[in-house]
Parts: sequence; C-alpha cells; structure tokens
Amino acid sequence: MAKMNFGGIEENVVTREEFPLSKAREVLKNETIAVIGYGVQGPGQSLNLRDNGFNVIVGQRKDSKTWDKAVADGWVPGETLFEIEEACKRGTIIQYLLSDAAQITVWPTVKKHLTAGKALYFSHGFGITFKERTGIIPPADVDVILVAPKGSGTSLRTMFLENRGLNSSYAIFQDATGKAKDRVIALGIGVGSGYLFETTFKREVYSDLTGERGTLMGAIQGLLLAQYEVLREHGHTPSEAFNETVEELTQSLMPLFAANGMDWMYANCSTTAQRGALDWMGPFHDAAKPVFEKLYNEVASGNEAQRSIDSNSQPDYRVKLEEELKALRDSEMWRTGAVVRKLRPENN
Repeated sequence: MAKMNFGGIEENVVTREEFPLSKAREVLKNETIAVIGYGVQGPGQSLNLRDNGFNVIVGQRKDSKTWDKAVADGWVPGETLFEIEEACKRGTIIQYLLSDAAQITVWPTVKKHLTAGKALYFSHGFGITFKERTGIIPPADVDVILVAPKGSGTSLRTMFLENRGLNSSYAIFQDATGKAKDRVIALGIGVGSGYLFETTFKREVYSDLTGERGTLMGAIQGLLLAQYEVLREHGHTPSEAFNETVEELTQSLMPLFAANGMDWMYANCSTTAQRGALDWMGPFHDAAKPVFEKLYNEVASGNEAQRSIDSNSQPDYRVKLEEELKALRDSEMWRTGAVVRKLRPENN
C-alpha cells in the first residue's frame, strides 16, 4: 500500500503496479466468486473478472430479461449461470450487486448460505451502513468487504476493454478470516480498478448518495435546465441554448479539465471566458453550498436512505419511475439533445 499526497493530505492507495493481476489471481485461486445480480454493476464486474482469469459464476432470477442478457454474454445455465440461491450455495465470495431495495428482499436467501469463512462483497455501503433499516446484518464469521467503482458498470467494462481502469474505493467492515484485506484488494484489481483508495462503508455511502444527488446527476441536471430555460426565455433557439449549455460542456470542456484540471482549462480559454468564470464562480458556490449542506445532512441522518427504501419497495415503483424518466426524456432540452447528437460528425 502506497501513501499518496492529495492536496497536502496523505491517503492510502493501492496501484496495479504494487498489487499486479498475477498476485490477485494467486490470492483468489481457490475461491468461487458468485456475482448476485446482473443489472447495473453485475455485468461489468463479472465479465471483467472472467476475462481476467478468475473462477466466476452468476446468480440471477431465471426467466427474467437479465437472465437472458447473462446468457447472451456467454454465461452458461447450469455451469456458470444459476438461480440466486444455488449461486450463493456454490460461492465462497458472494458479490451482492442487486439494487439496494432488492438486497433487502433477497437477504434471507443470501444469509443462510453465508457459512463460516465466506466473504460478503458489496459495491455500495447502503445495506450495511443503514443495517437497522435494511435488516442486512451479516453473521460474525464471514468477511464483509466493499469495492465501489467510481462509475457505472458500463463504464467499468468499456474502460477495461480499452485497457484502462476505473478508480475504485475499498473498505473492510468485518475481517473474520484474517484474509479480508487480500481478498478485497485482489477483487478490486480483478474487476478492473485503475487504483484503489481506502474508505469505510459509511464514508462510501455518504459520499455516493451526496454525489448522485449532487454534481453527478441531480445538481447537474438542475443547473443545465436552469441555464437552458433562461436562454430559451430570452429568445435563443433550442439548438443554440443546448449547444451553449450541454454540448460545449460535454464535448469540449469536460475532456480538457478531466485530462489536466480546471486550472489548465481556464488557462486555455479566452481571457473573456476566464474573467467571467472567475467572477461568477463565487456567487454560484455561495448559492449552491447551503443546498449541498442540507443534502449531506439528509444523507447522514438516514432520511435519504429511508426515502429510497420506501419508494423503491412500492409495487408500482417501476411504473412511476418510467413516467418520471419519460418526462425527462421528452423535455425540450433532451429532445434537442437527441437531434444534436445525431448531427455530430462521428454519426454522419
């Protein structure tokens, strides 16, 4: 484990150079990794592990769309693809990658197959951090570990196929065997992490819920829509409003500050853009920070977790979700976006 300096603060990180794939394979050579769930994270993690030479099986509900997707991805029923309970029985490491709501429902099935010495793996700290609400309380004689890729399972798989890595956090909640650390680092390398940084289950879920509701999804959509609406209300066309709000951000500027940092991007924009950005950064910060403070407090109190549990467990949740997503998809801004994307040179 290396000490890396991040803005003057030292953190523990693990790189692929110090913990190579060959070492990860050696650590897990006698393990059967059962990936439970084939939705958001399941495909990327299981396929990367399989391609990296680990012994992997998938557990999924039969006669479902995701079962069919697993078959299409090369998992063989009765050999590497099983019903959830059978996969839990066979696995020595159970990667619990169902949605948070589904984890609560399926937990009794999983728990009875958590025999001594096995490992229970998560990619989200939700179920354990809020265990009084979820009922997910593992037995004392199993390792409880976490690897949380900082992106979607789709991104994890895409970057793996491009011979790149998606950074991940890792945590140990319970080390019953004395092997939890080697197991979690080996799994983190195996699923295709670029580097691994240390966290706790609680810190992971607090930062993750804040990020999803904040700059990663909730806040960014709110900001984009607000600017788009102002431009449209002042007479700008949909195409102009979308290009100035979304297209330039995602296609031109994000790659610049992703590669070299925000300071570098500022330095490589026009002096007019620099001056305006520096002047308006403060007001946007001052307006947004109280909202982020309120958001973080709602996460830390457990209120956000409870809202998620209550909403996602409703029988008509999927129907209502699709209605909300359809409204987003059918909004003028994103209908304009669909046209703009088709006009990109690579699509012509």
